[in-house]
Amino acid sequence: MGDKPIWEQIVSSFIQHYCQLFDNNRTQLGAIYIDASCLTWEGQQFQGKAAMVEKLSSLPFQKIQHSITAQDHQPTPDSCIISMVVGQPKADEDPIMGFHQMFLLKNINDAWVCTNDMFRLALHNFG
Repeated sequence: MGDKPIWEQIVSSFIQHYCQLFDNNRTQLGAIYIDASCLTWEGQQFQGKAAMVEKLSSLPFQKIQHSITAQDHQPTPDSCIISMVVGQPKADEDPIMGFHQMFLLKNINDAWVCTNDMFRLALHNFG
């Protein structure tokens, strides 16, 4: 990990932390967001960490485990970090599906927070 740029180390650690919180206690996800953060979950938009945590906590499964298969990250010109994550969540006894998730991280008061979070299951509906 020492040969990776610092921004890549930051976002990799963030994603590991996010998945641990999401998989074990979604109510704790408020710690990574701020009140101005935005979430788009399967096309539904939420703003503010309270609304976001309410949505994520109310998802209709008891157990979930993320398996991350790819990550791409870039620093932005305004000192943020954008990240695209691809993986497979295993929820309850449901079949494994793919997902795509994008995070925008910003350093505020010496802490990295997620200001934007977009999630989609990788479902193909050509109707």
